[in-house]
Amino acid sequence: MNFLTDILVAIIASYLTFTNSVAENIDSLFNQPEDLEKPIVIEDEAESDNKISFLPSVITKSIPDILLKSAEYQQAALSSSAGLTGTTAEESIDALVNIFCTFRTTEYIRTTTGTGFFIDPDGVIMTNAHVAQFLLMEATNEYGETECVIRSGNPAAPAYNAELLYLSPAWVQQNASVLYDEVPMGTGERDYALLYVSSTVDGEPLPAKFPALDFDDSLLPVSTKNKTVTAAGYPADNLFKNGPGAELIPKSAETTVSELYTFGSNYADVFSVRGSAVGAQGASGGPVVNEEGKVIGVIVTRGDDELDGEGSLRAITLSHIARTIEEETGFSLANNLGGDLPRRSQVYSETLAPFLIRIINSQHD
Repeated sequence: MNFLTDILVAIIASYLTFTNSVAENIDSLFNQPEDLEKPIVIEDEAESDNKISFLPSVITKSIPDILLKSAEYQQAALSSSAGLTGTTAEESIDALVNIFCTFRTTEYIRTTTGTGFFIDPDGVIMTNAHVAQFLLMEATNEYGETECVIRSGNPAAPAYNAELLYLSPAWVQQNASVLYDEVPMGTGERDYALLYVSSTVDGEPLPAKFPALDFDDSLLPVSTKNKTVTAAGYPADNLFKNGPGAELIPKSAETTVSELYTFGSNYADVFSVRGSAVGAQGASGGPVVNEEGKVIGVIVTRGDDELDGEGSLRAITLSHIARTIEEETGFSLANNLGGDLPRRSQVYSETLAPFLIRIINSQHD
């Protein structure tokens, strides 16, 4: 495990700069920028409601095929057995979790908070890559002690421990080249991750099923514009106003889709929603649910408040996630949610380690 530890240490050192917009010293917590990445400002090329606006792709390198070429990873995926599927949550807010991480050194404490949601009743959580990357820090205490906990409820309270199940290699590769940017800019491309609940914090048995949301990963038609959707998350306004001990309350709000964007796929990869009470710090990783109660997007960046009102958001579509995860793994999103989760997590980490070594080495060439 030493080689993997070395990699994670390097990632930690880099990410402490990268995540200044989401996690700063507790002493100066009250005046920090939002944890949602700032969207790249582009010229809207859509001239009517019959077009999808263009959003520049940030994936400028070839898509890594490390998982496709790994026989062990492919075998672990093929051996996936069927588990529970579908909706087990009555409301979108019931499926929410708060991902809360703390990084301590002798000199300071940094904290970050984000949202996730159960996308599978067997305990699989979907969130953003820029939230889930903090779980990598838990593997080493070289620079300090990192602790991540999955909280749930109203208010959020520690409930579960989780492990990383999937984080896009293409996202890792692309962000390795901009880790030292003081103000991260992005579109949210491939900014998603899967976790799985490994245990409860109090040692009690895990529930037989988790309150999960079903999803719709079909292509979004242009007619999705102006449709009513529900956004949900754990906005962290209270935490940033009153300190890290403040309660976090889950929120959901009806809003409408204002625009669709494509990274050049000619499909809707991102959509924006008009302002709501959910559109604040801490909402990253939350679901956007259609009128049928199915997740169609994951909150990933701030929107344009001038166009869409205060609290506007952008979300990557489930169809974008489904297309890209199949491109990188060879298996559908549904397949990536099932099977022997601990084994798949272990194989994922072992498979990705050599790839991460190459990234770190290339940074120092």
